Amino acid sequence: MSGHSKWANIKRKKEATDGARAKIFTKIGREMAVVVKEGGPDPNNNAKLRDLISKAKANNVPNENIERIIKKAAGDGDKNNYESMVYEGYGPSGVAVIVECLTDNKNRTAGDIRHYFDKFGGNLGTSGCVSFMFSRQGSIVAEYDGSKDEDAVMEDVMDAGADDFNIDEDVIEITCDPNSVSAVSEALTAKGYKLISAEAAQVPANYTTLEDEDAIRKMNLLLEHLEDNDDVQNVYHNWDMPDTDEEE
Repeated sequence: MSGHSKWANIKRKKEATDGARAKIFTKIGREMAVVVKEGGPDPNNNAKLRDLISKAKANNVPNENIERIIKKAAGDGDKNNYESMVYEGYGPSGVAVIVECLTDNKNRTAGDIRHYFDKFGGNLGTSGCVSFMFSRQGSIVAEYDGSKDEDAVMEDVMDAGADDFNIDEDVIEITCDPNSVSAVSEALTAKGYKLISAEAAQVPANYTTLEDEDAIRKMNLLLEHLEDNDDVQNVYHNWDMPDTDEEE
């Protein structure tokens, strides 16, 4: 059940990036610039950068772009100083939402995030108000074409160092230690799996279902506006999204 919901979230994100690839490149680039400044340009000595490279590759960011971003951040090319901010709040009907941002203007970002919550039937809360409902987990999604049976997939996934997996129609959802995302991703890629996403994500302990049409509409709008904001890196929530691809 939660597998469906997780994939619905990832699928939504993937569809959005297919339509606005430049935006996702920009966001990953901003994140890379920050971790390079913090931990250096060598992914062998910078685990955060290594994970981001896996995430970038899963999002089809070309290798030349990745190298250019790392070089620029390691030199003096990137003059921006981004600060990490995390906002927590509730969407319509009490859906828990965590918003991770990188910003060069805290006042602008805080104002934007508060505005979205207020406008679409939610409210911004204090730090810690919903994060206790989530745990950080390595989350990898790979395409599944049915060429391997479940036992063969299990052998591959466990051999790659993952903790668990779930086959959901045409995808395999894989969970692992959040610090092992890049190692597990590389092992799965070497075994011939095509990755759709790979990241350390905030995974909710339980999910909230929305029945009211207006609440569903507002929750969709809240997520769209948050994901569309340049300062927002990641949005996590515990809405058990419908499986059907409904418009509005």
